[in-house]
Amino acid sequence: MKILGISCFYHDSAACLIIDGKIMAAAQEERFTRKKHDASFPKKAIKYCLKEANLKTEDLDLVAFYDKPFLKFERILETYFKYAPKGFASFIKALPAWLKEKLWIPQIIEKELGYKGKIVFSQHHQSHAVSAFYPSPFKEAAFLTVDGVGEWATTSFGIGRGNKLEIDSEIHFPDSLGLLYSAFTYYTGFKVNSGEYKIMGLAPYGEVKYKDLIYQHLIKVKEDGSFKLNMDYFNYHVGLTMTSKKFDKLFGGPPRQPESELTQREMDLTRSVQEVIEEVIIKIARHIKKKTGQKYLCLAGGVALNCVANGKLLREGIFEDIWIQPASGDAGGALGAALFAWYQYLDQDRQARQPDSQSGSYLGPSFNDQEIEDFLRKNNLPYQKLEDYQLYNRVTDLMLEEKVIGWFQGRMEYGPRALGNRSIIGDARSEKMQKKMNLKIKFRESFRPFAPSVMEDKVGEFFEIDRPSPYMLLVADVREDKRRWMTEEEKKLWGIKKLNVVRSKIPAITHIDYSARLQTVSRQANPRYYSLIERFYEKTGCPVIVNTSFNVRGEPIVCTPKEAYTCFMRTEMDCLVLGNYLLIKDNQPEFREDEDWRSKYELD
Repeated sequence: MKILGISCFYHDSAACLIIDGKIMAAAQEERFTRKKHDASFPKKAIKYCLKEANLKTEDLDLVAFYDKPFLKFERILETYFKYAPKGFASFIKALPAWLKEKLWIPQIIEKELGYKGKIVFSQHHQSHAVSAFYPSPFKEAAFLTVDGVGEWATTSFGIGRGNKLEIDSEIHFPDSLGLLYSAFTYYTGFKVNSGEYKIMGLAPYGEVKYKDLIYQHLIKVKEDGSFKLNMDYFNYHVGLTMTSKKFDKLFGGPPRQPESELTQREMDLTRSVQEVIEEVIIKIARHIKKKTGQKYLCLAGGVALNCVANGKLLREGIFEDIWIQPASGDAGGALGAALFAWYQYLDQDRQARQPDSQSGSYLGPSFNDQEIEDFLRKNNLPYQKLEDYQLYNRVTDLMLEEKVIGWFQGRMEYGPRALGNRSIIGDARSEKMQKKMNLKIKFRESFRPFAPSVMEDKVGEFFEIDRPSPYMLLVADVREDKRRWMTEEEKKLWGIKKLNVVRSKIPAITHIDYSARLQTVSRQANPRYYSLIERFYEKTGCPVIVNTSFNVRGEPIVCTPKEAYTCFMRTEMDCLVLGNYLLIKDNQPEFREDEDWRSKYELD
């Protein structure tokens, strides 16, 4: 039974293919079109998924879509009627997209794919819930989904047992934790639906100055975690902005202009809303535990990518363990829709697997050594081919020289995180690495922290955590015996000035609050990446390296060897590893932006 799952038309469109319940392939459309957060119909992602399994459209048994467009349109109409005549301009702007494509999913699928078979529709939060529970290692668990908005729901919880999953309770639009967080994203000058992780990274630089104001004016939270927003302060329900003039007045001025200088106000605002989100999530989790009595909790929805809140939730010990869908945003809806069709619509049996059935989320395209060598030779690019043991040894030595390395291996990751197959890596012990990677490689804001990749069996030596974190979705503190304590003078520093203070034996990945968004790497999930870190550990006694996604600011993570080489040459990256091929920057020919790098392996 071959099922194609699709999510699209809002942000982060994606496709997923499952065969007899096994996840065979999944990818976001942005990786093929090179348009960040591409919301268009995922034609290229679908083409990849079918190619990966050597299938054609006519081989598909079912297509599943991740939400119910008519319910969503009903919510939009009801909202505009409720607040009319306010929002008329916004309504007129939104209407053409609905009338042209968003209401015509079956027709679009038939037109784009030539598919005329059965189409199954899951509700948006049902897709999130399914993506959280079914791939998890638990036979039975509670689930929590939190995002901006689906059709009506913004938050939901329930229980999954075997192949059955039921939503017990929902909170509806316009009350939304995701949209509250996005409102602060907008107000502090970052882009909604992509900048939320930036305000999470900025928060530790601030003080909890505005939390009481947020609780007094913006959100009322009950003891069970249910909440209601005061819509006088927001504009997203009827307008073209996230916040209202009343919001501006409450926090002392208009929104920060994008790319302008960050001030202490923005840092304090992000810290305050981050703490509010954490506190509400923990209240909801306690209520879910009380209501369901379950040992385990599964999470999905865009807010589940808030790894700081996830780490705090885990440390609270409300549940024995939690599992978070690595593609928790809308991209994961494609997976959720396909699994919904398999388990709920077709009523197939489910066997929970350890550590999970997500395959490390390595579900995208791969390129073997022959394909890589063909690309290098066709373009006359100097390289050295190394055996595995030589490669791990050489790359370790390069990291010890504080070189920054593009690491391109195996299947591309599904979800927003690079997990060691499309990564930029370096020595976590280097005091220069964080600044160098941000300014010269990623071309992004200097305050942004980097993540550590650590050998799973050594994680407890450096971090205060007692379990794996394979998907970079938990924040844990660096162990006290690995920290460097601040001097009295350093403690007086404010804001971004805190950035340059060395805080631990692994300063490149230690945030200013001694935390790290860590990825644990197992030999089972990613043997090549594990072997590299293991070699680094053998030479240094440190089982931790820096891992950031293989892209520059504003671009999707690279998918192909051609894109990896282009990113390598556009930045001050020192070396590039494509499979078993090592390329040194100083040996490469002069790079021209308009160069037509020849590769028959691009997925057109």
